Formats: sequence, structure tokens, C-alpha cells
Amino acid sequence: MPEQARSSDFPVSEFETRVDRAQAAMHAAGLDALLFTTEAEFRYFSGFRTLFWQSPTRPWFLIVPASGKPVAVIPEIGAVLMRATWIDDIRTWASPAPEDDGISLLASALDGATRLGMPMGRESSLRMPLADFEQLRSRLPGTEFIDATPLVARLRMVKSEAEIDKIGSICAIASRAFARAPELFHAGQPLSEAFRAFKIELLRQGADDVPYLVGGAGQPAYGDVISPPDATPLKAGDVLMLDTGACLGGYFCDFDRNFAIGRADQRAFAAHRTLFMATEAGLAAARPGATCADVFQAMARAIAEAGNRQEAGDGDVGRLGHGLGMQLTEAPSLTGFDQTVLEAGMVLTLEPSLAIAPGAMMVHEENIVIRDGPPQLLSTRAPADLPVI
Repeated sequence: MPEQARSSDFPVSEFETRVDRAQAAMHAAGLDALLFTTEAEFRYFSGFRTLFWQSPTRPWFLIVPASGKPVAVIPEIGAVLMRATWIDDIRTWASPAPEDDGISLLASALDGATRLGMPMGRESSLRMPLADFEQLRSRLPGTEFIDATPLVARLRMVKSEAEIDKIGSICAIASRAFARAPELFHAGQPLSEAFRAFKIELLRQGADDVPYLVGGAGQPAYGDVISPPDATPLKAGDVLMLDTGACLGGYFCDFDRNFAIGRADQRAFAAHRTLFMATEAGLAAARPGATCADVFQAMARAIAEAGNRQEAGDGDVGRLGHGLGMQLTEAPSLTGFDQTVLEAGMVLTLEPSLAIAPGAMMVHEENIVIRDGPPQLLSTRAPADLPVI
């Protein structure tokens, strides 16, 4: 076995450790196998990374058995790349095949698994035709399908140092790109051009891709932050926010920065300072043994103490941060209801937000990794005062 498979972003030992952890958890839960159909879990255990997941035409299946290496049941079009990973048992069929798109092959590979785990809960999806899934169940009449969402989420929430290094690298790339804001953005520039300039800069700094870039601009702040940018020009007094999910080696960063164009009013400066202090409160609370709800409450209290109404709930955005890694957003969530206990190695975003005027809001976000003691910032910390460019 080579130390590193040709296509892999990690040494083989990284995947062996992941499978060992999964199999220990499976043994404790009494599971005979895990079945995955979605990209992140598939890649987590196999190292199989491709943009071909953008096509919904073909299903892909990966089985983690109770012992031994994973089994890939995949369309023939993926065989060459899969053979370059650490996976040996690769079973293929010519897809698409509407009458039997890999189901008989998959059922044969799962024969004998009486308790089969699959992600079924929050933030999971099936990514195969429901009719095909029902056909699979009918072909495995003695198999009980078990929700493995908590098991898989716990495995993926705690990152290895190799994963943290990749996330830290893409955070550094995005931080360097944000540092060039005075050269990239200016009054009179269409918002769509500002987005384009920043995306180009992220790639120039070394990102593999920029699949996620959202934001907005307005006075005293922005409102809608998820719509595509239009040609509205930036004006003096606008606050521009860009929130990037750039990728490197299959791992995301996810943080934003705010910039005043030429000038800003006092409400914008005060809001930025409040969010900086809320993030400080989140950093102080983010320790092993604390819960996600503890970190959420610390940030919400800081916002409330500054005179803003967010003390009772999660605010309109629903949460104040989340997990980060192979996906832009992962478990856990920084909400009042998430009692997940923080552990060293978890990578999180701290993302407090507040409304500062009717139809105007401000958001601040940093990326951190939980350590024994204070957390480690992966993003270069934003300044306390709203930058003016």
C-alpha cells in the first residue's frame, strides 16, 4: 500500500484512522455497515474528490463495513479516479441505467447486513431516487435501516490536524484577499464587479475554487445578503460586506468582512464594534466542555448588553455560527437549542449579526478551531473598528 494514493489530498493513514473510528462507533451502536450516497461522506472515507457530483444524473454508493476497507459501488465513469484512491473493492455498472441504476449491485454488496446505518436526520439528504431507495429496501427484506446521523456527525465534527491545516490554509488565502480591499473596491463600482474582482483575487491568492460568495451593500448597512449581486454602483457611505466560502483541497473557509466606502454613519460604526465585542464573547466562551448553546448565549448577551434586541432567541438568521470543513456549513449549530459539547479539534464559525435600521443588518464572522484552552483563530481577526476605504 503506497503511503499516499495518487488522487488523494491526504496520506492513506488519514483514511485508515477515519474508518477505524467509524468502525469502533459502529460496533458500539450494533451496526453491520454504513451506507453513504452524498459527496462529503463519500469523500471523507474514500478520498474520491471530483466536481462530477454537480451532475444529478448518476448515483454513487460507498459502504463502510464493520471491518475492513470501504467498498465503492459506482458508475463506470468514476472507476479510473476511484482506482487512484486507497479503495480496492470497486464495483461498477454502466450508468445511467433507468431499470437498475446500480441497485442490484448495491444490494448484493450489502447482503448480510442486518442493521444498516445511513444519515437520515438534520442536514442530511438521500441523493438517489426515492423509488430506487424503496427498491433497495425491498431487495434487503431482512435489513433494518438505522439513522446514523449522530454517529457520522460526531466523527466529522472533530477534525484531524491534517484537516485543520487545510482549513487554515484556505482561511489564510481569504484573509490575504480581504487585505487587498482598498485596491479592489471603490465608489462607483457596480456591486457585481466588486464580487467578480474579489473572486478573481481569491483565485490569484491560491484558492482552488470560489463556489460561495454572497454579500451586499447599502446605507447604513446592507439588507438582503443572499441574492446575486446586481449592477448597482457602490456609493460613498455604503457598507459593503462580502462573505466567502472559498475552497482548497476540498475544504472550505467561511467568513465575511465589512468595509465602508469613503465614509459611514455612527450607526454602522457602533454596530461593527458591537459585533466585534460579541465575537470576543464567543471566543471567550468557546472552550472544550462548553456547549454550542453556551457560545450562542455569550454572543447574544453581548449584543443585548450593547442595547440591541437579540437576547431571547436566535434572531431572524436562525443561528450565530456553525461547523465548517468539507462543507460550507456542517454540524454543529451555534443556537440556543444545540447542546453539542465542544471538543478540541472542532472547527467553527462565530457569526453574530444584528439589525441596525429597518431593512438593514450587519454580520460579522470568524473561523476558529477549538483547542485545549483558548480557541485558535484561523481567519485573520477583523479590526474592532469598521474599516473605511
